Amino acid sequence: MRDDEILLGMRQHTGYADGHWHLPSGHLEAGESLPAGIIREAEEEIGLRLTPEQVRFVQLVHHAGPGEEPRVGVFFEATRWAGEPVNAEPHKCAELRWFPARAIPPETLDYPAEAIARYLRGESFGVHGL
Repeated sequence: MRDDEILLGMRQHTGYADGHWHLPSGHLEAGESLPAGIIREAEEEIGLRLTPEQVRFVQLVHHAGPGEEPRVGVFFEATRWAGEPVNAEPHKCAELRWFPARAIPPETLDYPAEAIARYLRGESFGVHGL
Protein backbone atom coordinates (compact mmCIF):
# COMPACT_ATOMS: atom_id res chain seq x y z
CA MET A 1 0.00 0.00 0.00
CA ARG A 2 1.18 3.50 -0.85
CA ASP A 3 -0.56 6.64 0.44
CA ASP A 4 -3.85 4.75 0.96
CA GLU A 5 -3.60 3.25 -2.54
CA ILE A 6 -3.42 -0.39 -3.56
CA LEU A 7 -1.54 -1.72 -6.58
CA LEU A 8 -3.61 -4.00 -8.80
CA GLY A 9 -2.81 -5.80 -12.03
CA MET A 10 -5.18 -6.56 -14.93
CA ARG A 11 -5.02 -10.31 -15.62
CA GLN A 12 -4.64 -11.49 -19.22
CA HIS A 13 -3.84 -14.76 -21.04
CA THR A 14 -3.86 -16.83 -17.82
CA GLY A 15 -7.06 -18.82 -18.26
CA TYR A 16 -8.29 -17.66 -14.84
CA ALA A 17 -10.16 -14.38 -14.30
CA ASP A 18 -8.67 -12.71 -17.36
CA GLY A 19 -9.97 -9.14 -17.66
CA HIS A 20 -10.18 -8.71 -13.89
CA TRP A 21 -8.01 -6.73 -11.52
CA HIS A 22 -6.10 -8.69 -8.90
CA LEU A 23 -3.46 -8.06 -6.30
CA PRO A 24 0.06 -9.22 -7.20
CA SER A 25 -0.04 -12.88 -6.20
CA GLY A 26 1.09 -16.39 -6.90
CA HIS A 27 1.58 -19.87 -5.54
CA LEU A 28 4.19 -21.20 -3.17
CA GLU A 29 6.93 -23.42 -4.48
CA ALA A 30 7.71 -26.72 -2.73
CA GLY A 31 9.31 -26.09 0.65
CA GLU A 32 8.80 -22.32 0.45
CA SER A 33 7.52 -20.30 3.43
CA LEU A 34 4.79 -17.69 2.99
CA PRO A 35 7.17 -14.73 3.50
CA ALA A 36 9.71 -16.23 1.08
CA GLY A 37 6.97 -16.77 -1.52
CA ILE A 38 5.73 -13.20 -1.17
CA ILE A 39 9.23 -11.83 -1.56
CA ARG A 40 9.87 -14.00 -4.65
CA GLU A 41 6.51 -13.24 -6.29
CA ALA A 42 6.87 -9.48 -5.69
CA GLU A 43 10.17 -9.45 -7.54
CA GLU A 44 8.98 -11.78 -10.33
CA GLU A 45 5.67 -10.02 -10.98
CA ILE A 46 6.24 -6.35 -10.17
CA GLY A 47 10.00 -5.94 -9.80
CA LEU A 48 9.96 -4.95 -6.12
CA ARG A 49 12.58 -6.13 -3.66
CA LEU A 50 11.23 -6.87 -0.19
CA THR A 51 12.74 -8.14 3.03
CA PRO A 52 10.86 -10.31 5.56
CA GLU A 53 10.63 -7.27 7.87
CA GLN A 54 8.77 -5.33 5.15
CA VAL A 55 5.83 -7.74 4.81
CA ARG A 56 3.03 -8.10 7.32
CA PHE A 57 0.13 -10.58 7.39
CA VAL A 58 -3.22 -8.78 7.12
CA GLN A 59 -5.93 -11.15 5.88
CA LEU A 60 -6.86 -14.78 5.30
CA VAL A 61 -9.86 -15.61 3.09
CA HIS A 62 -11.35 -19.08 2.76
CA HIS A 63 -12.78 -18.88 -0.76
CA ALA A 64 -14.56 -20.92 -3.39
CA GLY A 65 -15.98 -19.59 -6.63
CA PRO A 66 -18.76 -21.33 -8.54
CA GLY A 67 -17.53 -24.78 -9.60
CA GLU A 68 -14.14 -24.27 -7.90
CA GLU A 69 -12.48 -26.25 -5.16
CA PRO A 70 -12.17 -24.23 -1.95
CA ARG A 71 -8.85 -22.50 -1.45
CA VAL A 72 -7.24 -20.23 1.09
CA GLY A 73 -5.93 -16.82 0.10
CA VAL A 74 -3.33 -15.33 2.43
CA PHE A 75 -2.78 -11.60 2.08
CA PHE A 76 0.19 -9.56 3.23
CA GLU A 77 0.94 -5.87 2.92
CA ALA A 78 4.14 -4.04 2.22
CA THR A 79 4.39 -0.31 2.88
CA ARG A 80 8.13 -0.10 2.18
CA TRP A 81 10.22 -1.72 -0.56
CA ALA A 82 13.15 -1.20 -2.86
CA GLY A 83 12.55 -0.36 -6.51
CA GLU A 84 9.57 0.93 -8.45
CA PRO A 85 6.65 -1.27 -9.53
CA VAL A 86 6.91 -2.47 -13.12
CA ASN A 87 4.86 -4.95 -15.09
CA ALA A 88 7.47 -7.70 -15.10
CA GLU A 89 5.04 -10.29 -16.56
CA PRO A 90 3.32 -8.53 -19.49
CA HIS A 91 2.34 -11.92 -20.93
CA LYS A 92 0.08 -12.41 -17.85
CA CYS A 93 -0.69 -8.82 -16.85
CA ALA A 94 -2.11 -6.18 -19.20
CA GLU A 95 -1.24 -3.30 -16.86
CA LEU A 96 -0.49 -2.28 -13.29
CA ARG A 97 -2.34 0.61 -11.69
CA TRP A 98 -2.63 2.22 -8.25
CA PHE A 99 -6.21 2.63 -6.97
CA PRO A 100 -7.56 4.33 -3.86
CA ALA A 101 -7.96 1.50 -1.34
CA ARG A 102 -11.58 2.48 -0.70
CA ALA A 103 -12.43 2.79 -4.43
CA ILE A 104 -11.12 -0.31 -6.17
CA PRO A 105 -12.69 -1.00 -9.58
CA PRO A 106 -15.79 -3.21 -9.81
CA GLU A 107 -13.85 -5.54 -12.14
CA THR A 108 -11.64 -6.63 -9.22
CA LEU A 109 -11.68 -10.38 -8.66
CA ASP A 110 -14.18 -11.22 -5.88
CA TYR A 111 -12.00 -12.77 -3.20
CA PRO A 112 -9.21 -10.15 -3.25
CA ALA A 113 -11.92 -7.45 -3.22
CA GLU A 114 -13.36 -9.18 -0.15
CA ALA A 115 -9.92 -9.31 1.47
CA ILE A 116 -9.33 -5.60 0.79
CA ALA A 117 -12.73 -4.65 2.26
CA ARG A 118 -12.12 -6.73 5.38
CA TYR A 119 -8.59 -5.32 5.72
CA LEU A 120 -9.99 -1.78 5.63
CA ARG A 121 -12.44 -2.75 8.40
CA GLY A 122 -9.57 -4.07 10.52
CA GLU A 123 -10.61 -7.73 10.14
CA SER A 124 -8.08 -10.50 9.55
CA PHE A 125 -10.30 -13.41 8.43
CA GLY A 126 -13.13 -13.94 6.00
CA VAL A 127 -15.13 -16.58 4.17
CA HIS A 128 -16.19 -15.93 0.59
CA GLY A 129 -18.41 -18.05 -1.63
CA LEU A 130 -18.83 -20.98 0.79
